[in-house]
Amino acid sequence: MVELIVGKKGKGKTKVLLDRVNNAVKEANGSIVYLDKSTKHMYELNNKVRLIDVSSYPLKNADEFVGFICGIISQDHDLEQIYLDSFLKVSKLEDADVTDTLEQLNKISEKYGISVVVSISLDKEELPEALQDKIAVAL
Repeated sequence: MVELIVGKKGKGKTKVLLDRVNNAVKEANGSIVYLDKSTKHMYELNNKVRLIDVSSYPLKNADEFVGFICGIISQDHDLEQIYLDSFLKVSKLEDADVTDTLEQLNKISEKYGISVVVSISLDKEELPEALQDKIAVAL
């Protein structure tokens, strides 16, 4: 299942995401992956969380990003949770509709039993109606 943390830039989405991932480590049986646009938050993450700096990979569009996520899943059969910070930037969806990509991620997460938590720099009102029920935190 995909959960969204939404709000404009500077509202505190990353802090909420970091708190959630660090709390999740305490109860997780499998592995947890945190994807971000840089390694800036490396020291704020529990050392049991695998940080992936997406900017170091040559992704050109959202389809390649979804393939990248599938590659991560295929390499780790114990993967339990994925956290995506700066989603619009890492998925190459800045100034684009996020609906299809998030629906793809939701299908993938349900098929493989992986929880996906996404932070998006959009207000709740800017998200399409189809995604409103996925909002876990609106800042």
